[in-house]
Amino acid sequence: MTDSVRAFLRNVATGIKDSILGIGTISKLDARIQQKREEQRRRRASGALAQRRAQSEERKPDNDPKVASRIFQCCAWNGGVFWLSLFLFYRVFIPLLQTLTAKIIGDPSLHGSVWSWLEFILTSVFSALWVLPLFVLSKIVNAIWFQDIADLAFEVSGCKAQPFPSVSKIIADMLFNLLLQALFLIQGMIVSLFPIDAIGQMVSLLHMSLLYSLYCFEYRWFNHGIEMHQRLSNIERNWPYYFGFGLPMALLTALPSSYIISGCLFSILFPLFIISANEAKTPTKLYHFQLRLFSLVVLISNKLFHKTVHLQSSLTSSASSEKLPSPHTSPTRQRLLPTQ
Repeated sequence: MTDSVRAFLRNVATGIKDSILGIGTISKLDARIQQKREEQRRRRASGALAQRRAQSEERKPDNDPKVASRIFQCCAWNGGVFWLSLFLFYRVFIPLLQTLTAKIIGDPSLHGSVWSWLEFILTSVFSALWVLPLFVLSKIVNAIWFQDIADLAFEVSGCKAQPFPSVSKIIADMLFNLLLQALFLIQGMIVSLFPIDAIGQMVSLLHMSLLYSLYCFEYRWFNHGIEMHQRLSNIERNWPYYFGFGLPMALLTALPSSYIISGCLFSILFPLFIISANEAKTPTKLYHFQLRLFSLVVLISNKLFHKTVHLQSSLTSSASSEKLPSPHTSPTRQRLLPTQ
């Protein structure tokens, strides 16, 4: 029992350390990427013609994205544009307008009824015409920038990306991944409603920490060709480490009461933790027991995904009655899998 607790605390502390200290490598990451590319150019430039081509490439301006610039763009877009616009509207514009209308109308009771309608109309218009479109646009832009940052961080590792064998398998993995993460998020929200508030909040925090770790390590594991059930097995078998890794971001994003502001904060912090996940040295020794928190959502996802695939197959092709197998199996059926 004592050894188990000691191992738990050590793994949690290691996860927290890796998540925070990995951010410090950002300042050196672009230099390491440039050095790696120059080494690759020198290896390719063996002949005279290849040398001339390499020299001409060196004269061209380097238009490849930089890690630091992408992180700055994420911070500027999510913090400087999105978050600042919300702050100015709700904390500056609305209070000033309320004070101004109170002075114009004069009568407090009349102003109260007028202001309730005016505030409702203004906030509804602002949400519909600014917040919602900007939120959707942010999701698209952030996804592109997050992928750039993950690819650049993976490039430094010197490993060669191992693509999935087919496009259909990539699409199936992505769809299954989205469904499973949504269900796991709902599961975390449900356990937070536990009658004993402290226990409910702790278990919910565990869910969010593991989910954020899955988000962060997903890019690295995808480049290694690791499928979804293997990723979940990695997390379940070393859950104290991944709990510690996702804990700082889970705590920081839980501070704002607004879902939108929490999303902005997540988008600012997430690129930093992607780099930390790429630099992290995950433990090779498994924890004493596997925490099967994903088993229920994997079971539900398998059922839903299996039925959806069969329904689509029956609608598009009546010639074949062969049933398609689910592209993922439950992690409970997996044997020990390698941790990258």
